[in-house]
Amino acid sequence: MSVAPVTQRLYAISRCFLRSLPSASAHSSIRTPSTGHRDEACIPNRQFSCYARALRSENKVTVHFVNRDGEKLTVKGNPGDSLLDVIIDQNLDFDGFGACEGTLACSTCHLIFEEEVYKQLGPITDEEMDMLDLAYGLTETSRLGCQVCLTKALEGMTARVPDSVSDMRQSDIGTTTSSSS
Repeated sequence: MSVAPVTQRLYAISRCFLRSLPSASAHSSIRTPSTGHRDEACIPNRQFSCYARALRSENKVTVHFVNRDGEKLTVKGNPGDSLLDVIIDQNLDFDGFGACEGTLACSTCHLIFEEEVYKQLGPITDEEMDMLDLAYGLTETSRLGCQVCLTKALEGMTARVPDSVSDMRQSDIGTTTSSSS
């Protein structure tokens, strides 16, 4: 068994557990500052139980991904989930995709959108723009999948996976290797 499916499954289980916890808005005495990150934008539609997800099946949003081979993959996701969440939940295998698991520490979940879809996406943060600067094959309609939240308005949208990914966290730029004989 390879490590990637195990990591994806653990990530999905941890997301499910975290969703089951009461939200800060359920406690009026708890206030958290706005950070502008995806987690804030994607949470409002979340339920407190993983079982509630199955009950929300009629609210699913159809999403099309075009992989590196040009193959179109059609899946469904929940409104409020990030596109990275959808890819992980649906076990789509895009090599190297989502290496930081949505922590905004890499650009491996880089996706390219059609102009009309790009205009419907939520606002882009400075942090996301900084990570996109490191992405391979950057375009005017590029976004990070971990920062794009599904809405009903995105029904039927298509996102293209770039031909390659670059993960600067694993780069050996500026390092030298020497061998001693």
